[in-house]
Amino acid sequence: MSHTVTIICPVFNEAAVIESFYRELRRVLDLLATRYEADMLFVVDRCSDATPDILQQIATRDRSVKILFLSSRFGHQASLLAGMDHVRADITIMMDCDLQHPPSLIPELLAEFEKGYDVVYTIRKDPPGTSFLKRATSRLFYRLINRISDVPINESAADFRLVSRRVVAVFQKEIRERNQFLRGLFSWVGFRSTGVAYTAGERQGGTSKYSLTRMIRFAMHGLVSFSKGPLQAAVVLGFLFATFGLLFAAVTFVQYFLYTSLPSGWTTLAILISVFSGVQLIFLGLIGEYIGAIFDEVKARPHYLVEQQVNFDDD
Repeated sequence: MSHTVTIICPVFNEAAVIESFYRELRRVLDLLATRYEADMLFVVDRCSDATPDILQQIATRDRSVKILFLSSRFGHQASLLAGMDHVRADITIMMDCDLQHPPSLIPELLAEFEKGYDVVYTIRKDPPGTSFLKRATSRLFYRLINRISDVPINESAADFRLVSRRVVAVFQKEIRERNQFLRGLFSWVGFRSTGVAYTAGERQGGTSKYSLTRMIRFAMHGLVSFSKGPLQAAVVLGFLFATFGLLFAAVTFVQYFLYTSLPSGWTTLAILISVFSGVQLIFLGLIGEYIGAIFDEVKARPHYLVEQQVNFDDD
């Protein structure tokens, strides 16, 4: 009996590349048709280009293509969650549709699944043209989160992965937190997992949807979701600065009685105030991130809203 496979593809303003991606993915899935019954699930954040029209045309001529149109832009991670919520297949594969996640790697992911792995993640190797700044900041973020978190996350992990039916069921029924950091959550759930290395392809059209602001927000979600380290660091630094302040106060007190005229201390005072205030504001911002995450959980709004479903008639 062949396994059923669903390919989840989050989409936002990919009119320049979506047709090419579909053709390449269709070619790969056709080669696997004797062993796997596969379909595609495009989860579309609200777009401002012709992407929805192109996907509608594709779905009209290919009934194995399903589409979820979300009512607003809920983000990449929410799109992946929406896809998982609507999957009923034995195997789920998540990948971006800009062709930087090569469809040609799918047979290798499936081969690892056949060996008994529930999670097959991919390890991204950046192409030669990747900027030094992007590589350095990514490496720094993952080293930081791995140092302060109990959940190990591969620093080259991508949102291109295969997961089994029972892993998807965990996300459908058990893990419903807001601001999900899926790269960490798939490590946290455990199960038998393995990695497959690949070299990221060049983007075939359009532009990256992860601006600097979104990348920083994504990184903050990862830190808040998987570590209380920043809060613990605030306590440690608080004690250190408090101790330093007490020592400085003792020195000043002694100087007051030993010297009739003290040299001007405005520079020292200004430096101390600036340092202490800066540290306080940094940790106040970190505490605000944790409080904001709690606030999102308490509001309990839906992770996403579906505006339209296409080719879901048989479900």
